[in-house]
Amino acid sequence: MIAAINITETLFEARQMLNENKDVPADLAALVSILLTALEGFLHQQKPTSRNSSLAPSQDPNRIKQLKSGEGDKKPGGQAGRVGKTLRPVENPDEIINVLVKRSSLPTDHSYKKVGVSKRQVVEFHLSRHIKEYHLEILEDETGKRITAIPPDETAAISRPIQYGASVKSLAVYLNQSQLIPYKRVAEFFRDQGNLPLSPGSLFSFNKEAFSALESFEKIAREKLLNACVLHSDETGINVNGKLHWLHGILNDRWTLLLPHTKRGTKAMNEMDILPHFKGISVHDHWKPYFTYTKCRHALCNAHHLRELEWVIEKHPNHKWAAKIKKLLLEINEEVAKAGGVLIEKEIQTYRERYREILKEGDVESPLPIPPLIQKGHARKRGRVKKTKELNLLERLRDFEKEVLLFMEEEEVPFTNNPGENDIRMTKVHQKISGCFRSFEGALIFCRVRSFLLTAQKHGVTATDALNTLFQGKLPDFCQV
Repeated sequence: MIAAINITETLFEARQMLNENKDVPADLAALVSILLTALEGFLHQQKPTSRNSSLAPSQDPNRIKQLKSGEGDKKPGGQAGRVGKTLRPVENPDEIINVLVKRSSLPTDHSYKKVGVSKRQVVEFHLSRHIKEYHLEILEDETGKRITAIPPDETAAISRPIQYGASVKSLAVYLNQSQLIPYKRVAEFFRDQGNLPLSPGSLFSFNKEAFSALESFEKIAREKLLNACVLHSDETGINVNGKLHWLHGILNDRWTLLLPHTKRGTKAMNEMDILPHFKGISVHDHWKPYFTYTKCRHALCNAHHLRELEWVIEKHPNHKWAAKIKKLLLEINEEVAKAGGVLIEKEIQTYRERYREILKEGDVESPLPIPPLIQKGHARKRGRVKKTKELNLLERLRDFEKEVLLFMEEEEVPFTNNPGENDIRMTKVHQKISGCFRSFEGALIFCRVRSFLLTAQKHGVTATDALNTLFQGKLPDFCQV
């Protein structure tokens, strides 16, 4: 590693001397520049990792998994100072079993009388089929006309002699859509644990029913997000019947909306019908289509910047600006947290000046590449010269200074776009378990139901309670606000 750093430093010095020496013929300078670039590329041909680029951890099998602070020294079991959650007896048990002392085992020379009991409770969990039969009274008048009793609200949808109730449907959708268990394994669970012969087709019908019932939720979520102050946006690839599609996510700390689409760009985002009209602050990575929406302000994810800066630090140690700007960003984030979410104007200006000074140093350490010559002549090739990765990063940090540093002057703007990435992360888990969505309809169902469950979680409602309410023909209270 030390040898590689020394070689890199030598290459940097050689390039500096080449740029400063005006006596070197232009064709020779260009040739040497090409050789230096080729040598640098050879030295740094190692592939990027999830630690120093936007490469997903799932695509980086050789990544080094770091232990959390102090994790390796912890002993098994509860740690000192932790807040325990002790199992406590309940006042009204579901079943009481009286256990008597065996009189035959007692000494015969004494007499005994009962003075009390010693209580012991055991918690069991029973999952079993429970069938309710409703007898709807039928009345008939003297003309033969019949009147049948109206079922209670919870059974209003009963139309057949026997059918599955809301609890079965909500549990099935919970296992499949929240816990991401495939259809066949959910069917096995019901068959083995509850003696219910559910088929994968029935499970899919339950998901479709939830999807239809959540149409009004999707409209409410879209309206809430459209009027929010800050939104997070992200997208990820999904496999739909063997073809690449894209899952788009727009969300904040209270609402989530996911949508699958065949496209990754603005066509999909326009169909979500939020960003084209949004006037708040949009937080995202530096993907260019997001900047086509000009009614809103933009804030960039600094987690991406830190990873890219780490790549420059590892591959080009002579570019001191990368380490300095990374340290500065982390310092600003720490100070923002201490200040409660926003800095005063004087501190903001000080950090901006430091930020710009470091980027000026980067201009010296990252000069523009010299255009190569045409092989049989001395004329320069036409068109733009391809810039290095580190130079592109440097220019991006300069050109989008406002978006990079917006987190230190707007309290609602976070340092990273992690909330946006977190809400779509489980999609990757779904793909690992199931491989793909078999149809686009399945992807639509997943996105709408998943949006509902994530939103419920953000409002403090469990997935089970949210689905139970849904299959009883209502939306949770948070949709009424």
